[in-house]
Amino acid sequence: MADNGVLVCSTLMGETVEQMLKQMQLAKETGADCVELRLDCLNGFDAAGDLEKLLKGRVLPAIITCRPKSEGGNYEGDEQKRLNTLSLAYDLGADFIDVELQAMSPFVSQRSKKNSQNCKIIVSSYVNGSTPSSEDLGHLVAKMQSTGADILKVVTTATNITDVSHIFKLIPHCQVPIIACVMGDRGLISQLLGPKFGGYLIYGSIGSGKDLIPGQPKLADLINIYKIGRLTRDTKVFGVIANPVGHSKGPILHNQAFRETGFNGVYVPLLVDDLSDFLKVYSAPDFAGFSVGIPHKEAAVKCCDEVQPLAKSIGAVNTIVRRKSDGKLVGYNTDCEGAISAIEDGLRGESGYKSSESSSPLAGKLFVLVGAGGAGRALAFGAKQRGARVVITNRNFEQRPWQMQLEEKLSPWRLWKDSVQKLEWSLQTLLL
Repeated sequence: MADNGVLVCSTLMGETVEQMLKQMQLAKETGADCVELRLDCLNGFDAAGDLEKLLKGRVLPAIITCRPKSEGGNYEGDEQKRLNTLSLAYDLGADFIDVELQAMSPFVSQRSKKNSQNCKIIVSSYVNGSTPSSEDLGHLVAKMQSTGADILKVVTTATNITDVSHIFKLIPHCQVPIIACVMGDRGLISQLLGPKFGGYLIYGSIGSGKDLIPGQPKLADLINIYKIGRLTRDTKVFGVIANPVGHSKGPILHNQAFRETGFNGVYVPLLVDDLSDFLKVYSAPDFAGFSVGIPHKEAAVKCCDEVQPLAKSIGAVNTIVRRKSDGKLVGYNTDCEGAISAIEDGLRGESGYKSSESSSPLAGKLFVLVGAGGAGRALAFGAKQRGARVVITNRNFEQRPWQMQLEEKLSPWRLWKDSVQKLEWSLQTLLL
């Protein structure tokens, strides 16, 4: 178990008992605290024989579930037979039994009393396709608590990353341990930040293929990158806002930096569709700052309470910090100096280059920039300030407004368009 008491679980969906046992060993080696055995994924499942093999051969505590189709699983057989299987798992000494809310009453009425002190009952509810409001979730949890289960489990689906906020509000107020997951790519932070808000258990995939579920992080990442066991209620949240965002190396770099400096923070990927909505919903002081990526850098200028002069001149923000004193969002642009100074350092390192203190090695150079987004703004601005002649190429012509704004700040522009019809896209070249 992690330092913060949160369990990290891997769902095993092998088609044979042997596959599940191998997956369980892999989960243990990777760092899982327990596993969920999805009996509905087994081919030709024989309840008596297969359950005994799985439970006797387990190397980690096991959650036994047999998920019906109506709850997102594969089981389509007789309901009484399914309940008999769960009852048998209880009798055989399973560590946890996961029972759906609508099946809880018949399961309780038929289960035996032996082993009752060792096996914990999880009552679960799956809301397919959406995430209910905070009020509706509260009513659902109250109904689940009335069953007398040891642990509650609520699974919803995110259509927007703001949906996850309903889960974060729910967890701290639940009177019994709760597992709360939001599926889909926009629900990823429900797992990454669950421990901060007091979740009982989070899921991580061992990455074997079939078990890869949208919105579920890899087990190895939870353990090695996010150090999920160290998150507490006081952990500050940072992240990269972008769409797409899965390719970002930010979590690898920043989480390591937090650990090296002893800072209690976590840096997560944030798949955001509407920046303004996101910032309004996640306005708590614990959401302390964000990197801003494509396509939100230009919109971020309008979403911040204050914008650094350089970022305002460029017309793009790539860093947002929540000021401690008043909670206001302050926007910065580090793309310009970061990228331009790196290019200058590279040029100064060239053999035979003669530098002077008063000039940039970019002065007089032809600076070719591919792309006219928020980062493009910053680099064009910085290069022109250093005296370079800037050429910008882009796939479409709609970015011209910011180019004309830059014209007013720096110098006259010359503009021409070169269409490449065979590739069915246009290349616009803008020359400063």
